[in-house]
Amino acid sequence: MLSRTADHLFWMARYTERAENTARMLDVNVQTSMLPQSDEENAHGWRAMLGISELQAAFDRKYDSLEARAVIDFMVRDPDNPSSIVACLTEARENARAVRGTLTTEVWEIQNQTWLDMQKRLDSDLLENDPSKFFEWVKFRSHLSRGVTVGTMLRDEAVHFIRLGTFLERADNTARILDVKFHGGGAESTGEAMTQRDFYYWGALLRSVSGFEIYRKVYRDVITPARIAELLMLRGDMPRSLLACMDEVVQNLREVRNDVSSDTERFAGRLHAELQFGKIDDILAAGLHDTLTGFLADIYQLGNRVSRDFLVPLAA
Repeated sequence: MLSRTADHLFWMARYTERAENTARMLDVNVQTSMLPQSDEENAHGWRAMLGISELQAAFDRKYDSLEARAVIDFMVRDPDNPSSIVACLTEARENARAVRGTLTTEVWEIQNQTWLDMQKRLDSDLLENDPSKFFEWVKFRSHLSRGVTVGTMLRDEAVHFIRLGTFLERADNTARILDVKFHGGGAESTGEAMTQRDFYYWGALLRSVSGFEIYRKVYRDVITPARIAELLMLRGDMPRSLLACMDEVVQNLREVRNDVSSDTERFAGRLHAELQFGKIDDILAAGLHDTLTGFLADIYQLGNRVSRDFLVPLAA
């Protein structure tokens, strides 16, 4: 496959997943902001989200004060924010259009219709009146895109690059959600039972990654931060966990390997092994924030390695 084609497929998937993940992060902040708390605590939650998304400086340059409505607008449709939902879905559609002949009709139509419907929804008052409903729509369209891709496309290199982009992006986001809620929320290592307010706080986090029912099924007990961290990092049967994402990354890298990708495969394999054989007690003892920060740096480097080996033409 031409590196240019692989690049468009990879980034189509990453931008689609990034839009969904941004919607998930915003939704959990909307839900937790409804809990009884001071204005300072509420602002801290929104600022932590901007910080972990590496968008705090860009937001501060444009807005004089931090308010929930301003953050939502900045993260959803601000043209100056390249990571906004609008920007991501637009880029996903443009990348899909560039490789229209590689995609099935159904996959292209999902990408195109999502972009068209987004314009209509933003022109209405949906985001202002019911932001959670808008975020659910973004998540649903991402689910639809993945389902149609798996259900209609030939299992060749095109699908492997799409899934590689999806799960690299998902791993990055799961780590960011964990970090902003644990480090930002000051719940770094507690494993004790929670207050009623804490229950709703962490319940909202689990719902943001579609993990509330899964948590109940796996642990059948009270919600604790340590178990949440274990579920979202080390459980390979949890679809959005770091380990599950790295399972997919390693598998799809193996399917598209070439003459120069062995070092990248080894790098990904090391990250996978650290999660596969890791224990949550050791991670908490070492510091969850430091562990997640290191993982995010490694995922960034892995993305660069994939670009170097597959997506950018090698220098002669």
